[in-house]
Amino acid sequence: MRHGDKINNLGRKKAHREALLANLASQLITHKRIVTTLAKAKALRTYVEPLLTKTKKGETKDQISHQHRVVFSYLQDKAAVKELFTVVGPKIASRPGGYTRILKLGIRVGDNAEQAMIELVDFNEIYGKTVAKTAEPAKKTRRSGGSRKKATTEAAPAAEEAQAPEATSSEEKAAE
Repeated sequence: MRHGDKINNLGRKKAHREALLANLASQLITHKRIVTTLAKAKALRTYVEPLLTKTKKGETKDQISHQHRVVFSYLQDKAAVKELFTVVGPKIASRPGGYTRILKLGIRVGDNAEQAMIELVDFNEIYGKTVAKTAEPAKKTRRSGGSRKKATTEAAPAAEEAQAPEATSSEEKAAE
């Protein structure tokens, strides 16, 4: 029975698994998205999200430096810790959780393993808020009377185009 055994061992001993997750986490922080197997991505999410939460805590200098030491004990990579606290931390400060997104990519040709891309949510340009602000707002349409509305809207632009030259000519006459 496996009561209370929630951790996915990934077919590795404890030290190997911790080294694997530390390396995957530092690469995720550095590159903002990585492609790996689905099982590793799910294990990485539970490993890296508490570390991302630690970047938000601490008001005093002592608390912040303590969080740096705690995160470094997990990652063992100075560059990744610096990137985490200087670039990633401020960007995710307002987010209450859910810092990563896992997207399934299909199966790998060689060994039929399920591939997945894990990425930091706030660093995705495709789904980010910056794209939503630049896009034009969608027109509000009603669904009732669609067939009647189509017939009248197709005829209306043609009628407007026919009237438009007349309106400009009458405006020109009024201007003279």
